[in-house]
Amino acid sequence: MSATDKIDVSIEHKRATLDDGKAKKHPNTCPGCGSHYRDDELQEHLRVCPHCGHHFPVRGPERIRQLSDPSSFVEDEGSLRSGDPLEFFDLKPYTERLAEAEVATGLGDAMITGTARIELLPCRLAVMDFSFMGGSMGSVVGEKFARACDHAASDGLPLVSVSSSGGARMQEGILALMQLPKTICALEDLHEAGGVMISVIAHPTTGGLLASFASLGDVLVAEPGALMSFAGPRVVAQTTREKLPEDFGLAESNLRFGHIDRIVPRGELRPVLAQLLRLFGSKP
Repeated sequence: MSATDKIDVSIEHKRATLDDGKAKKHPNTCPGCGSHYRDDELQEHLRVCPHCGHHFPVRGPERIRQLSDPSSFVEDEGSLRSGDPLEFFDLKPYTERLAEAEVATGLGDAMITGTARIELLPCRLAVMDFSFMGGSMGSVVGEKFARACDHAASDGLPLVSVSSSGGARMQEGILALMQLPKTICALEDLHEAGGVMISVIAHPTTGGLLASFASLGDVLVAEPGALMSFAGPRVVAQTTREKLPEDFGLAESNLRFGHIDRIVPRGELRPVLAQLLRLFGSKP
């Protein structure tokens, strides 16, 4: 190679450029500090940016692996699937959206339930997955949570719920809204049976889910920076025509006003849950 030859160092830039000329954002770029990571690097840090502490979203199955003892989780109610009694159609049929979500996520719906152990302590888990249609609560999510409450009551186990949802599923209309009182009544039955629920609120938890069981745990903990508001700040600002605080609806604001008990970074969540399970009398 002669001294006048130049090496083309723009290949990475070319690969990261869309057809319209805009730079493609790295899929694991931290919105807090701009750092980007490989998938294995994020998994090693529980999908938390080691530089600024930003908490990336976590899929339901990965959340279960983070919280439960290895090989201790046993899923139940996995065969439940949503119907389409309203024959809902927007840009495509609801049945097609459900099929696409199942293929993309490998899940039957937006909640995973089952038994698990956390530091050898048995419990019931009900974990939301936002990647399935925005974690929206339809009839299957409501039924899964209600059954999780029933199983927890009959087995004498604490229930740990992890919420991450955009609210009720619009494609199911009133049937989705009916899940709010249904889940509240199921949780009340669990409490009447002497059971407890620990609610973990992840980003985002909004709408009908926040207005139902997510806010009714015996203990409420949230991850740092989690949005937990019935409506998002942009909608509230447009409605009220007022400038909102920068932390409006975030976990930090909710802690300040006493709406949650504690903010727990993801790396501390497993030992904190184990501590709470011991406090509520769970035994190995």
